[in-house]
Amino acid sequence: MSKRLVPSMTALQCFEAAARHLSFTRAAEELHLTQSAVSKQVAQLEDMLRHHLFLRIRRRLQLTPAGSLYLAEVNKILTQVDMSSRYVLTYGEQTEILKVATQPSFGVRWLIPHLKGFGKRHPNIHLDIRNEMEPFALLQGSADVVFFYGQGTWPGATCLELFREDVVPVCAPELLAGRTLADAAELAELVLLQSTSRPEAWHEWFLELGLHSVSAYHGPRFDTFYMALSAAQAGCGVALVPKYLAAKELAEGSLVIPWDHAMRSAGAHYLAYAEHAAEVPKVRALMAWINEQLSV
Repeated sequence: MSKRLVPSMTALQCFEAAARHLSFTRAAEELHLTQSAVSKQVAQLEDMLRHHLFLRIRRRLQLTPAGSLYLAEVNKILTQVDMSSRYVLTYGEQTEILKVATQPSFGVRWLIPHLKGFGKRHPNIHLDIRNEMEPFALLQGSADVVFFYGQGTWPGATCLELFREDVVPVCAPELLAGRTLADAAELAELVLLQSTSRPEAWHEWFLELGLHSVSAYHGPRFDTFYMALSAAQAGCGVALVPKYLAAKELAEGSLVIPWDHAMRSAGAHYLAYAEHAAEVPKVRALMAWINEQLSV
């Protein structure tokens, strides 16, 4: 294997400070080093990279094109190191990090509310939650537990079914202008908000009612149900969404169901973890918590 080009952190800090101030002297003052030490670190960095990073013009520094390019990369590195270091500062010696991946709308509308109290019961487990459209993170090792919607099969993973869902059309009350639809076909005359993850949803919903609508695939398309719900609330059209996601707005009256037909989704929501992680305490703790929430 070829030798890695890994400059020291001191060299990167000296270069970044010198580039920011365009002065070895001011960089040295900031880093509490001598001017010659900063200059030497930068010179060694230039030797390693085989490029001049600065032009020395009349006792002033100017970044070369290579220096400007490298500065952008070094800034990313130093920022990441700073963030990672501050991240570790937030944990005690007994803290375990449980990395959780979830689909965006599910995470906002179901998972986060159902995690209330988990930290109090398990103070030594720190949840690290991020959005993930598919459970690839589990196989890549960047997540310990993944929540996803689908058929419940994923290579190398154990998938536990949480619940199934019913999909209903929702819209802002003013979109109906105070009228009641005579039949479901009248929905097709309105703007149908589409979901990228379920492009067949409107077509299947109409088919269940014995209808065929040429506009079932037409309309603005959104990456997440949360965005589609926001568009529906804004009066942009009718969204076809899992009913549990719209429960709050339906209860408040900011959204209504224009035609009361609920379609059972083909898939279900699952909690998944790697097969080898079945006995990991932090994973088992979250599984037990979620099962408890579902039984309430």
